[in-house]
Amino acid sequence: MKTIGILLMLLVLGVFAVGFKYFHAHAQEKKERGAVVSERQKLQTAIFAGGCFWCVESDFEKVNGVVEVISGYAGGQGENPTYEDYAGKGHVEVVQLLYDPAIVTYKQLLDVFWRHVDPTDPGGQFVDRGPQYRTAIFYHNEEQKRLAVESKKALEQSGRFKKPIVTEILPLKKFYRAEDYHQDYYKTHTTKYKYYRWNSGRDQFLKKAWGDEKRSENPGNPFLKEARAEEKKTENSANPAGKYAKPSDEVLRKKLTPLQYKVTQQEGTESAYKNEYWDNKREGIYVDIVSGEPLFSSLDKYESGTGWPSYTKPLAPENIVTREDRRLFTVRTEVRSKHGDSHLGHVFPDGPPPTGQRYCMNSAALRFIPKEDLEKEGYGEYLRLFTPKK
Repeated sequence: MKTIGILLMLLVLGVFAVGFKYFHAHAQEKKERGAVVSERQKLQTAIFAGGCFWCVESDFEKVNGVVEVISGYAGGQGENPTYEDYAGKGHVEVVQLLYDPAIVTYKQLLDVFWRHVDPTDPGGQFVDRGPQYRTAIFYHNEEQKRLAVESKKALEQSGRFKKPIVTEILPLKKFYRAEDYHQDYYKTHTTKYKYYRWNSGRDQFLKKAWGDEKRSENPGNPFLKEARAEEKKTENSANPAGKYAKPSDEVLRKKLTPLQYKVTQQEGTESAYKNEYWDNKREGIYVDIVSGEPLFSSLDKYESGTGWPSYTKPLAPENIVTREDRRLFTVRTEVRSKHGDSHLGHVFPDGPPPTGQRYCMNSAALRFIPKEDLEKEGYGEYLRLFTPKK
């Protein structure tokens, strides 16, 4: 009986210990969950429309103090918009920010917003056209409205832009989260995103409008140092040790033929079917005749029937700059080289799969390097493109 009593006592103590451990863990978990909820309650929300929400989401997620960025739709009348019908329902692409006001203020977020959009464009943003891509600030309360109005007025008075600032400041009615496919697109579809962003002209415009100001060490500009370091790393990899550069005009006039100079420096156009590379079928890469920076590959070259060398995509998107061209009484997208600033040609949305793009270039702006000469010409890293896979 004594043994049984001891066993029962041990059993009771064991049950008590297990119960105590369970309730202690449960209480600790509840306490931690409460702390998280409490911390989250300190966060505030902001909503901005700046064109393609992939890009705007990517830009704001680099800001210190921004906890979460969600792509979505707002501003329309129709309920439950989807990517297929949001424009028809009057919505625009927006991002919803959840941020810690102790780290970054709403005023600073407004500063970030202006530095990542074209606030003078009433018809969309960069390559994306239509009212669904226009810029807007959606405020949650009167304080946000006041700060937004003051910020817009300050930008207008700064003289930064010659055109009027057309960004709307609107009350938020309802935010709709976009499909999961669009969330963190710049992370889940990195290659496609980078290709789209370079060809959109967004970064080229921002650099021209703001220069290096958006990456300055100004305390009022809350960009992460890590983000700046990553941008610098990308720039250096695209142009190692300043390898590619534009010579002086005096050197160019001696180096280039009259046609090459007219095309690259004066935005000229050579004759169709009467140029060097329109029918070139050799394997290799095409570089800028001025700077030597890699531009296109024979692997992406195709017969477009236009009489000019045409490509479905750039070999090195980081070396391509696009901008709006309104000459000849029409709107086209001009293509230039980044480091040589050479006029190369134009890009049109009538190309074949997989990109649907037609980079229509001037042979006079290019120099062809056959694959067998890549190594000796200093482009050995591209030789692997033409090496058969095992």
